[in-house]
Amino acid sequence: MQATLIGFSAILMWSLLALLTASSGEVPPFQLAAMCFSIATSIGLISLAAKPSGFRNLRQPLRVWCLGVFGLFGYHFFYFTALRNAPAVEASLIGYLWPLLIVVGSALLPGERLGWHHITGALAGLLGTVLIVSKNGLSFDDSFAFGYGAALLSAITWAAYSLLSRRMGAVPTDIVTGFCAVTAIFSLICHLGLEQTVWPQGTGQWLAVAGLGLLPVGAAFYAWDFGVKHGDIRVLGTASYAAPLLSTLILVASGVGQADWRVACACVLITGGAVLAAKDLLFASARLEEQEEK
Repeated sequence: MQATLIGFSAILMWSLLALLTASSGEVPPFQLAAMCFSIATSIGLISLAAKPSGFRNLRQPLRVWCLGVFGLFGYHFFYFTALRNAPAVEASLIGYLWPLLIVVGSALLPGERLGWHHITGALAGLLGTVLIVSKNGLSFDDSFAFGYGAALLSAITWAAYSLLSRRMGAVPTDIVTGFCAVTAIFSLICHLGLEQTVWPQGTGQWLAVAGLGLLPVGAAFYAWDFGVKHGDIRVLGTASYAAPLLSTLILVASGVGQADWRVACACVLITGGAVLAAKDLLFASARLEEQEEK
């Protein structure tokens, strides 16, 4: 239960992504990723320095490093590519297939059982996300097929990374520090080759970049790694649909967005789906509390 809650904290941090990104100014995506992942690396280095054997945890097999870089950099590379080659609404909606892929893919993991309530909860969350993302309508155009394909690859990449991380539960979360460092380097290379450098303007934009690096593009990846390795990955997959919902509510609260019936319906669908998917976990916790009281 505790590990699942830690994993859910990553979802809460990801809900700040839209607001902080909008507040960071006109910084290009790969440049922003390089800056944020550099901050995320610093978080890990501080943690490693405080542990007697911290830096030794970075000595992991090549397959572990390949998986981490594939997950963190690969996801962002495909997602940014999708946004550059397809409308943001449709690309984002395709990209948000990854929670459903995690839930369905969890059936392939050793010791995991996929019930009807997991799939139903994930589909409810996906429907809620459709309501939020498509509030101005959807229009899939064949001319954007390359961008749509990149968005689908981003979803597959993050789902595969999360599921395979589960199989590497013995690998300490400290290794995410190394993943962030390599991702920062690769993002910088992509920035130098594809983008024009634009620095944040003013204290507010710099603070937004720092906030991104500390939370949604920083601590969230450490929390997610621990959660998918030691928590209930089916519940985390379904609960991930809370990120776009919470992000929308945060934008509404900050005056950037507006609430309507779609948001209300999405609240019911996503919350209900998450509770349905977590019913085994919730009932198990309730039974444990009753036994302790007796």
